Amino acid sequence: MSELTARLFVLLQKLAPKYVLTSLVFRLARVRNIAIKNYLIRQFVNFYNVDIEEVVRPVPDGFATFNDFFIRELTDDARRIDSADDSIVAPVDGTVSAAGRIDREKIFQAKGLSYTVTDLLATDIEEAERFIDGAYVTIYLAPYDYHRVHAPIDGEIVAMRYVPGDLFSVNDATVRWLPGLFTRNERLVCHLITNSGPMILIFIGALNVGTINTRWTGDVRPRRKGVVDNIDLRRHVDDLRMVKGDLLGWFNMGSTVVLLLPPDISDAFAGLQSGQTVRMGRPIASLATTK
Repeated sequence: MSELTARLFVLLQKLAPKYVLTSLVFRLARVRNIAIKNYLIRQFVNFYNVDIEEVVRPVPDGFATFNDFFIRELTDDARRIDSADDSIVAPVDGTVSAAGRIDREKIFQAKGLSYTVTDLLATDIEEAERFIDGAYVTIYLAPYDYHRVHAPIDGEIVAMRYVPGDLFSVNDATVRWLPGLFTRNERLVCHLITNSGPMILIFIGALNVGTINTRWTGDVRPRRKGVVDNIDLRRHVDDLRMVKGDLLGWFNMGSTVVLLLPPDISDAFAGLQSGQTVRMGRPIASLATTK
């Protein structure tokens, strides 16, 4: 996409009724008419060349709706979870947008663009200070990717907060031309505690995504405005511990995940480069120390 086209795409998004469009996609993706949902699934598989051999259920007949297929479960041997004690694994399939060290509290978005940890977390100002000079990775999930999100390391979820926001696309063009994209869009911030220290995993909502789902909360529907919602996970389950590779949730349509690490506990995603493809369960960082 040329720079002119990319800038025009961002402008059109600013003018478009993004919540209306996302609501329409939400409804279409949940149509249960067999002919319609099978047509949508077959067209999607053919257009994106989806590997259906790794899907648990038969395609398309094993899925009640297009959305059921989109958040498809894979066979047990489709993704091998790295078992090394010092590894942090990719929580999703996707493409690395950016990765490296946080500059004080600035996170690189694209050339000439950055945002702060404080703005990303919205209300967790004291928590943001724990990640000054830490590390980050931003992973973009394209429509054809596997859309379930898994634990990058053993630990426990200690807090989850929904931050209302916009629904801009998170594709490369928008990332390059819209300042503070990930702090403008809605997001679900998951605070984890591990043997090596705190980590934060963030589900970023996007155009045509809106709904984010976790295994504890069910659907978290989009809200453009309002206060940050502190989700009481203990209402849903007592045990919030997780093992590396455990399912955390999923996106209904493509989006982005951001993973934040505090300083000095890892190699700061030194082996990752922008544009690199990653697979859920494969190592993306190594722990430098254990506490």
